[in-house]
Amino acid sequence: MSDLDALLAFALTSLVIEITPGPNMTYLAALSLSRGMRTGFAAVAGIALGLMTYGVIAAFGLAAAIDHSPLLYGLLRWSGVAYLLWLAWEAWSGREDIAPDKAGDGDGRPWPAFRRGLITNLLNPKAAVFYVAVLPEFVRAEAGSVVRQTLILSIVYVIIATLIHTTIVTLAGSLQSTIDVANNRKTVRRIFALALVAIALWFAFTTGRPN
Repeated sequence: MSDLDALLAFALTSLVIEITPGPNMTYLAALSLSRGMRTGFAAVAGIALGLMTYGVIAAFGLAAAIDHSPLLYGLLRWSGVAYLLWLAWEAWSGREDIAPDKAGDGDGRPWPAFRRGLITNLLNPKAAVFYVAVLPEFVRAEAGSVVRQTLILSIVYVIIATLIHTTIVTLAGSLQSTIDVANNRKTVRRIFALALVAIALWFAFTTGRPN
């Protein structure tokens, strides 16, 4: 298999993985529908940075350590679940207003969304597993530096994931104008909170490992 063939095969694999519904997809759709595209795009940037961080970690072999350490894996897993539940409580209790601005671009504060997108992905052990179980299958010893190949493949994966996430944000955000969020603020906030609880449970279930 040539370098180009391997790269295309990896890109296709990444595409299939990313279009499979998962926590990131659900979170971005709910966030963009309730707070607008601007906030959604900020979350996409945070997710991309989180995924790329794991790519750099994998390049230097640390992702394998996380995957092979039940303690580290479990710590990331349950920290992620706890963080998502905390975000759900914050949304449900109304500690953070979610009314969109007049331009329909969200609450005008993209930084919290960026930070949350980053943290939830850094606390996702399945991200580390991807870089340990999937990505190495496309690294070829005869193609040169393993670190260089890992970083290149990581960039390809992050680009594909970001394109898909951006599409989700655009589609969900475009639907925001069809609902009167301002007059249904409490309802939308609580729907968003319940979505976060569902994502937390999904996260806990899908990241579990058999004994």
